[in-house]
Parts: sequence; C-alpha cells; structure tokens
Amino acid sequence: MISRPFTLWVLFVTGFCFGGVATPAAFAQTLDLNLRYQEPTAEGSSRYHRLVRSERWDAAGTAVIVCDMWDSHHCVNAVRRVTQLAPRIDRFCDTLREQGVTIIHAPSSCMKAYEDHPARGRAMAVPQAPTLPDDIASWCNQIPSEEAAAYPIDQSAGGEDDDAQEHRQWADRLVAIGRNPRAPWQRQVDTITIDDQQDFISDSGTEIWSILSDRGIDNVILVGVHTNMCVLGRPFGLRRLASAGKNVVLARDLTDTMYDPRAWPYASHFTGTDLIVDHIERHVCPTISSDQVLGGRAFRFADDHRVRLLMLIAENEYQTNETLPTFAAKHLSQHFSVHVAWGSETDRNKIVALGDLADADALLVSVRRRALPERDLLLIQKFVRQGKPVIGIRTASHAFSLRGKQPPAGNAVWESFDGDVFGGSYTNHYGNNLKSTLQLPADAAEDPIVSASGAAGILPGGSLYKTAPLLPGAQILMQGIVDGQPPQPVAWTFIRNDGGRSFYTSLGHADDFAQAQFEALLSAGIHWACGLAPHTLAEVKAQNKRYAAGAGKQ
Repeated sequence: MISRPFTLWVLFVTGFCFGGVATPAAFAQTLDLNLRYQEPTAEGSSRYHRLVRSERWDAAGTAVIVCDMWDSHHCVNAVRRVTQLAPRIDRFCDTLREQGVTIIHAPSSCMKAYEDHPARGRAMAVPQAPTLPDDIASWCNQIPSEEAAAYPIDQSAGGEDDDAQEHRQWADRLVAIGRNPRAPWQRQVDTITIDDQQDFISDSGTEIWSILSDRGIDNVILVGVHTNMCVLGRPFGLRRLASAGKNVVLARDLTDTMYDPRAWPYASHFTGTDLIVDHIERHVCPTISSDQVLGGRAFRFADDHRVRLLMLIAENEYQTNETLPTFAAKHLSQHFSVHVAWGSETDRNKIVALGDLADADALLVSVRRRALPERDLLLIQKFVRQGKPVIGIRTASHAFSLRGKQPPAGNAVWESFDGDVFGGSYTNHYGNNLKSTLQLPADAAEDPIVSASGAAGILPGGSLYKTAPLLPGAQILMQGIVDGQPPQPVAWTFIRNDGGRSFYTSLGHADDFAQAQFEALLSAGIHWACGLAPHTLAEVKAQNKRYAAGAGKQ
C-alpha cells in the first residue's frame, strides 16, 4: 500500500520537473461553462440570434490571461472602472487557480517592474514553442471573419470619456507623482494577486504562446481592458488566439472599453462595451460571464444604471425587424441595454433566445399571431406577473392569438394577452385605403408622454386599428378617426392587475418610424413605462441629425 505522504511527494516532484512548480494538472478539475455566441438569423442576414452552447473544459488545459489591468491610465474614468473591476477579476482568478487553471498576467509595457519576480522568471524559463503562429509577436487589427462587418463604435479619437476639467486635473496629478500623463502605467494594479508559486507574467505573444504550448493548454479566457483595443488586438489577444485555433473566450463582464459617448453612435459608455461584445460574439469568439465561476450575478459597473430591455420581434407586415433596432440605437442606447430576440426564419412559432427574459427589466413586443412552445409562453407570462414594464406596438395586440384556431401540438396561445397586458380590445382594422387623422383627448394634452413628443403631429402610415373599448385603468393619449366611424384609441398607458406599467400604440408602420414625432412618442412611452423621464421632440430631432451624420462617416 502506498502511503499518502509518498503520493504527495511524487506529485510534488512531478510538478517541480514540469516548469519548476507543482503543476495544476496534478489536481485538475473540470469547468462547466455556457459559451454565448451569435449567428445570422438566415444566410446573408444582418440580424443575429444570440445562442448558447455548453462546454466542459479540463481545468489543467485552461488559462486565464489578465490583459492590461494597469495601475494607472491617462483616462481617469478608465482608472475608476479598473478600480471597480479589479477585485472581481482577483476573485475570478483565485477561484480558477484553485481548480487548476493557469493564470497569466499580461500588463503590457510593464515587464521592467517584474524583472526579479518569480512569475516573470517562470515565464522566461519556458522554452520557446517549436512552432509559432504567424505574427504571434505583433498587434492584430482585424481577422478575416471581421472584414465584412461594420465596426460598431467610433474610437478614432482614443475613446477617453473624461470631463475636460477633470482630465486636466488628472494629468496634473500624474505629472506631480512622476508619471507620464499619456502612458502612466508601470505595473499591474495591486488588487489582483500574482501567485509567486504558480502564475506567469508576460506581455509577449511568443512567450505566452509558448506557455500555452508547454502546458498543453487549448482553452483560454481573456479578462481585462480595453475590449475594443488591447483585449482584441494584443499579440496574446482574442484575434491572434482565435486565428491560431485556441478555444478562446472573453469574460464579457470582466472587461471595459475605451469609448466616449460623445462619439458615434452616441450611446452610453456601457452600451459601447455591449456593441463590442456583440461584434466579438459574431466575428471573433464566444463569451462567458464570471458568475458561471463565482455564482451570484454577473459583474456590473456601479454607474451602469441602464434598464435591460428585451425586444421580441416576430412579424412580417410592418418591417419592425429594420425600424425597431435602428430606433433603439438612436434613442434608447443612453438609458437602456437593448437586446432583440428574433422570430425564427424556419419555424413561425418560435422566437429564439426567449430565455434572455430572465435577465430583462422590461419587455417590448412586436409580434404577430405566433403560437409559442408552451414553455416559452410561460416565460412571458411569468415576466408579466412580476409587474415589470411591457411595451407593445402595432401587432402586439394580437401577438399570441390565432383567431380561435388551434395551435400546433406542444404550443400555446394567449388570446387575452391584449386585455391582460395592455387593456385593449383589438378586433380588426379599417381598410388600408381609409386614411385616418389623429386627435388628442381633452385630458391628454398635459400628459408627459404627449407633451414631450408632439404626438399630435403624426401622420399615420398604416390602417387604423379597432381597439375600443379599453379596460378601466387605461389612459388614452391619442385617438384616430376615420370618416363616418367612431374614434379608436391609438396610444395609451395602462396599469395592469399586477401593478405593472404598460404602454401600447397601434402605430408602428414603417412610415410612422420616418417621423420624429412618432419616434418621440414611442421613446417617451418606453421611458414612462420604465419610470424614466422622456426625451423631448427637440432632443429626438437633434439625435437623429447627429446620428445620421456620424453614421455617414463610418
């Protein structure tokens, strides 16, 4: 019988001969991860389904690379975000290190600070891999899979989002402490532990590739900053590793961008990060989130107060698959984190990625006559019962109705959705050849949605829906009239039985979205439902002009 001390001695000696330390392979575990990625809704489509696949990774065959989590930066807001992010990255690395994952710290241009550090010596002692990928030692601006994609943000000015006065004060402070105000970093932020006995320190693509090769590592997780620059482009970054065949992922909540909201697309800084993450998931590699390792919820920056809005888009009549995403990009990207769950191109009664409802704060519905799988409809019903905001446009009134027809086996309808959620009573619509005009009820003129949007100036582009009568608790904001017929509510707010706020408008034709007044109405309705102050019509017009000018430069 072999004694436990002898077994531990063998493991120690084996590990010592493998790079000078006890290798994590001796204590290897497995990691169960959900990799998020995006695929076109159909061949050649510009729309993408957000998908997830499960993978089990050998911990000993996995590494975390901590990219450029420097001790300082020329952008003081970037410093503040690193200060928030670093403790979470430290916990992430500690937890994975204990499970046998290799941790590589890569604070670029800071190797002098680590000349005598054991983790730096360990990296330098690894023999160079016998074969190296092309250009592994150089920066990478783009890989072939990105060539046809439009880059989602303008970072040409460097991405600093500081207030001008604060930026000057920060630069003065850096000079006062002997730092170069344009490149003040000297080492990795101290909040992230570097284990003397196990970790590696390197900013070299060749060295890091050799470490991965020497340890038989095929799985790599990138954390750190900045997503749109160093995390993507460094010699050890996502592009190089993905191109060289590594199973690389980005921890999407353990990163940050260099993006200034004063640049196109004029979105929140955090929306800028989301747009880069979308680009990565579509064209570079999948992503994971740190809660898969640490439990609880994914990391979120303290200043990220955006409402998480999920749009369900599954209708073929009014082109909302084009109009709604463009509208959201222009008018919701400051205060909302918007994601779209698209209807399937191959199964009329399926909306892909409805599981994202679990993380949503608000729901917008643009769906027409779908009978969803029972489990998916239950997700929507559960969301509504929680009293969360729901917004509907046009066909949302009959989103889950089949006009009395039986749904396919395993699928279900929600015939009372209109009344339950919006307080409406949709029955049909007037003919497309009958033009309607809009008017405001006497008590609606002072409503904040109406007063902010200039809604009375909308010229309806589509037929008038028959939506009356509304249920008690609905407040009519605008009504439409066809000659010789009674008025029909066109936009209203509703307080549901669960206490939740709903906003609905039967407008939503493509011609409606071409009018700033309608964009302002819809924006104001969404903001009201989510408890936020709406933008005014003047602000909507200004944003349209600015967005169009910026898009033209891309």
